[in-house]
Amino acid sequence: MKTITKKIETEWFDLILSGKKKFERRVADFEIEVGDILRLEEWAVIDNERKFTGRFIEKKVTYFQKHNLKEWIKKQPELLDFGYYTIQFD
Repeated sequence: MKTITKKIETEWFDLILSGKKKFERRVADFEIEVGDILRLEEWAVIDNERKFTGRFIEKKVTYFQKHNLKEWIKKQPELLDFGYYTIQFD
C-alpha cells in the first residue's frame, strides 16, 4: 500500500468533502492499486498565485479502471465530438 498525492481544485475538493463526489478521473501517468491511499491536496489561487491551501483529503482506493483511449476512439469515434461521462449510481 502506498500514498499517491495529487492536486485538486477547490470546487472538486468541496464535493468530495461533502460526500457528493465519490470518484476521481485522472491521467494515468502513475501506478495505482486497490488499497492505495489517494491524497488530494486542495490548490487555489491566493494572492494571484496557485498555492496549496493546507486542506487535504485521503481516500482509500477501492476500485479503478484504466482506459486505453486510443482503442476507445477507434471503436467509437464519436467520443472526439461528445466526450464521455463517468456516471455514479446510489
